[in-house]
Amino acid sequence: MEGVVITKESDARGSFCPGPLMELIRQVKAAQVGDVIAVISGDEGSRKDIPAWIEKAKQEFLGMETTEGATRFIVRKVK
Repeated sequence: MEGVVITKESDARGSFCPGPLMELIRQVKAAQVGDVIAVISGDEGSRKDIPAWIEKAKQEFLGMETTEGATRFIVRKVK
């Protein structure tokens, strides 16, 4: 994601559902409005669960990238 500065990144590979999602929720709660958080997950369920939670929580989903057999989810805290 060019031009996006990640404030906090957590590597949740090796953790299975709902671990990566819970890590993201913890990071978003601790973040300041405007912070960009990234969570890396190797759990396939995260590809559906994390974007759905981001939408439900009314945060800004900036995208996901596949890296080394895992997915990196990037979200901006907006409220």
